[in-house]
Amino acid sequence: MTGSKSSDVQAYGTLSERELQIVERVAAGLTNQEISVELENSKRTVANHLSNILTKTATGNRDALGRWALQWGQAWLNDGHC
Repeated sequence: MTGSKSSDVQAYGTLSERELQIVERVAAGLTNQEISVELENSKRTVANHLSNILTKTATGNRDALGRWALQWGQAWLNDGHC
């Protein structure tokens, strides 16, 4: 193994509860504005969290983060979450 999966698992363990909430909403297709309303945070706070999440998960964008979320059980298909 090249370390990719183990670093993904390590990143998953370092995400805060709020970051995990944002990951779920990004995977569900919500915009930063929609996430900010749901979580009662400013749009800037959501953007900052998202930047940290992308770094921690080594994903470069929202689409890659969505795939990461599906792979690591932070998002689901066909059950109302995504």
